[in-house]
Amino acid sequence: MGEIGKKLDIDFVISTGDNFYDNGLASLHDPLFQDSFSSIYTTPSLQKPWYSVLGNHDYRGDVRAQLSPMLRALDNRWVCMRSFIVNAEIVDFLFVDTTPFVDKYFIQPNKHVYDWSGVLPRQTYLNNLLTEVDVALRESVAKWKIVIGHHTIKSAGHHGNTIELEKHLLPILQANEVDLYVNGHDHCLEHISSMDSNIQFMTSGGGSKAWKGGDVNYLEPQDQMKFYYDGQGFMSVHVSEAELRVVFYDVFGHVLHHWKTYKEALYFAS
Repeated sequence: MGEIGKKLDIDFVISTGDNFYDNGLASLHDPLFQDSFSSIYTTPSLQKPWYSVLGNHDYRGDVRAQLSPMLRALDNRWVCMRSFIVNAEIVDFLFVDTTPFVDKYFIQPNKHVYDWSGVLPRQTYLNNLLTEVDVALRESVAKWKIVIGHHTIKSAGHHGNTIELEKHLLPILQANEVDLYVNGHDHCLEHISSMDSNIQFMTSGGGSKAWKGGDVNYLEPQDQMKFYYDGQGFMSVHVSEAELRVVFYDVFGHVLHHWKTYKEALYFAS
């Protein structure tokens, strides 16, 4: 990552959640923050803002600790909020807190304890969040719109599609012509397109452990698998006014898959 980051002269890094395995941070003073973040990403090219969403494993710890701006005193790169926007002029990155959408964490937590402080009452939280996402996307004047969440919307990996997001979040993304939805959760790298819209679904969940080989599920007929890799790796996104380019890499920095698209009206007018 450091070598590719230097080559691309990156502006910032995005984490797609499950930032601290296996049960989030225990407190503001949890050494895991240093052990799993500050002491790992030490390359000069990665000393940039690090925008992070919460994953389901993060909700098993002290969520308020992970969200606390006091962590920035320990490492000024760290920026973590539940849902927020990073405006980069030609592109808006909208980060969405997806964990509270998933029913099973509330109904069958499987011996895990989740920290729902700031989320309850759940339905009010979700209604407000969906409204905020819709308004933010409708009011965006950026050429490109990229939404980041921890959970999959479409995936052929172990977890598969998240039906709650398909039902509640996806229609809003489609109505507002979002270009990319980028997620983690499934421990693989993948690119899926759909006949339902122009949204491209990108999974970048290979930052730590990877699924065992062959743990792939068949997609619905209207979805098209462009790329799937069940090893470790990461992805980059390059955006200009006319072009958006995505590249997937393995842990050695070898290119595994690349894809690009254009804003045609802009591209041909230039």
